[in-house]
Amino acid sequence: MKLILKILVTAILVVILAEILPGVTTSSYVTAIIVAVILGLLNLIVRPILVLLTLPVTIVTLGLFLLVINAFIILVADGLIGGFEVDGFWWALIFSVCLSILQSILDSITD
Repeated sequence: MKLILKILVTAILVVILAEILPGVTTSSYVTAIIVAVILGLLNLIVRPILVLLTLPVTIVTLGLFLLVINAFIILVADGLIGGFEVDGFWWALIFSVCLSILQSILDSITD
């Protein structure tokens, strides 16, 4: 039940951020739910591999390279999902930072 709630909250945040940020668009609420599921899967499967492969760069940049990894994951989701569009790396970076901050806030409220 908690997983479904987290997916729905992420989908709502995707819709809100797509409305606020001009470089990010979603075609429907169903697309936002699909984006939330795909982002969850990519963060579960791809992100640990990328973090491990880029560990030296992450250490040198004191963890800031993780923001680049998050933006890359958003761009991969953009490529996988037809109704979800991100206009470039910088919009993906802004979207991922905003999504992470809002998810952290809402997770701390709901726990």
